[in-house]
Amino acid sequence: MAEKAGAVVLVSGGMDSAVCAAIAARDYQPAAMHVSYGQRTEARERRAFTEICDRLGIATRMVIRDESLGKIGGSALTDTSIAVPEVQDVESAIGSKVPVTYVPFRNAHLLAAAVSWAEVLGAKKVLIGAVEQDSSGYPDCRPEFYRAYNEVVRTGTSAADITIETPLIALRKAEIVRRGVELGAPLDLTWSCYSREDVACGVCESCVLRKRAFADAGVRDPVPYAQAVLH
Repeated sequence: MAEKAGAVVLVSGGMDSAVCAAIAARDYQPAAMHVSYGQRTEARERRAFTEICDRLGIATRMVIRDESLGKIGGSALTDTSIAVPEVQDVESAIGSKVPVTYVPFRNAHLLAAAVSWAEVLGAKKVLIGAVEQDSSGYPDCRPEFYRAYNEVVRTGTSAADITIETPLIALRKAEIVRRGVELGAPLDLTWSCYSREDVACGVCESCVLRKRAFADAGVRDPVPYAQAVLH
């Protein structure tokens, strides 16, 4: 049997990245990267990254810190003076405007580090769990961003043969849940909440989108929420 090709997978610790990591573990010889950038739930996300990699048997890992995003600010995820909005339904979570939880050009930073590591490892693929539909409207989750970034990678790397893959980008959140169940992705270890590290708040846009995704998929969400605890 031929040895699987190498791939770097970005794993934030969230649901989408866990499913992406499961795909990488199935199809490639994976190396997982996690980037801490001063987000509110930094410690909890890093714990999720470690547990997800343990469960999937991904031994090659790298954790880095990008201090620039926190210092730049401009996002509720990195600036504690900007409140994380509470939303009541999916319609208000997915709006026509870019929300305050958008971290300016974040995915470009993450991909730059992942591509650099892929060059060193000799990996030809970089996987990221970006999702355009049913997302919060982040501009760096659009397919055209990744098409353009792949051209940058092609022209700016020594071998010019590394490709960024977005296997989930066209899926609905409920479809991602179902795909995760099919793959045996460790959804129970993931962390989606934008504002808390002890128990998921249940009312930030990420929690609301996640809860709806599991409900629409007909799958029980294994993560408890503060509302359920309080009531």
